[in-house]
Amino acid sequence: MEKVIGALGEAFMEANSGVNFTYNPTGSGSGITAVSEGRCDIGLSSRALKDSEVASGLVGTVLAYDGIAMIVNPANTVEDLDIETIAKIYTGEITNWSEVGGADAEIVLVGREAGSGTRSAVEELLGLEDVDESFVAGVMDATSGVIQSVKGNDAAIGYISYGSMSTDVKALQVDGVACSAETVKDGSYAISRPFLVVTKEGSTNEAAQKFIDYMLSDAGQKIVTDSNYVSVK
Repeated sequence: MEKVIGALGEAFMEANSGVNFTYNPTGSGSGITAVSEGRCDIGLSSRALKDSEVASGLVGTVLAYDGIAMIVNPANTVEDLDIETIAKIYTGEITNWSEVGGADAEIVLVGREAGSGTRSAVEELLGLEDVDESFVAGVMDATSGVIQSVKGNDAAIGYISYGSMSTDVKALQVDGVACSAETVKDGSYAISRPFLVVTKEGSTNEAAQKFIDYMLSDAGQKIVTDSNYVSVK
C-alpha cells in the first residue's frame, strides 16, 4: 500500500496546513499490531481483518481493492493457470513447468515474508493454511524483490499487487481471466483483496478521522485510481 498511501498523505497535508502525516511502511501484521497497541492512529492492511482482530475492537474500512497478479518471466510460455494448480505449485505438489504445459524446467518459487499482507491474502485465497517455505527459493520482504527475482529467472513464479505490475514480468491469467481493474472490481478475477485502513473502535482522533474521510472522498479515490488500484466507488 506504500505508493497509494504516500500519495494520499502528501495531498492531505497540502490541503490541511498544520496537520503532520508520517507513514512507516511495514507488513500488514505490524500495522495492525501498532494500531491495536495504540502506537499509531491508523494501521494499514492489505488483507481482511481476522475475526479475532475484529473481536479485539479493531475496525477495518475498505479504501480500495487490489488484484494479486501471479507473475512469471516474460520468456515463460505458460499463459494461464487455475487456482488449484497455483495452490499445488506453492505446496510443492507440482514442481516442473512441463506439468502445466511449459518448458521442462524446475519451478522456482518466489514468495513474501511472514506478516506480509500479500502473502496472507494469497494463502487465504488459494486455500492454503501456510506456505511451506522449504519449497520457496526466495522469500522477499518487498514487492521489488519479487519482481527482480522473477525478472532474473526464466523458471520463476511469484505474486505481487496489481498496482505494482511491471513490464519486466508477465502476469498470468487465472482461470482464464486476466488481472485488471475491471475484473478485480466485478469479482471475476479470483485472486483479489481489499486494502483497509484499520482503527481502534472509540480511539480515532479528529485529524485521523479527517484523513480517513479524505481518502474516501472523490479527490482521494481519484488518487487511488491514479495509483492503479480499484476505487471503492
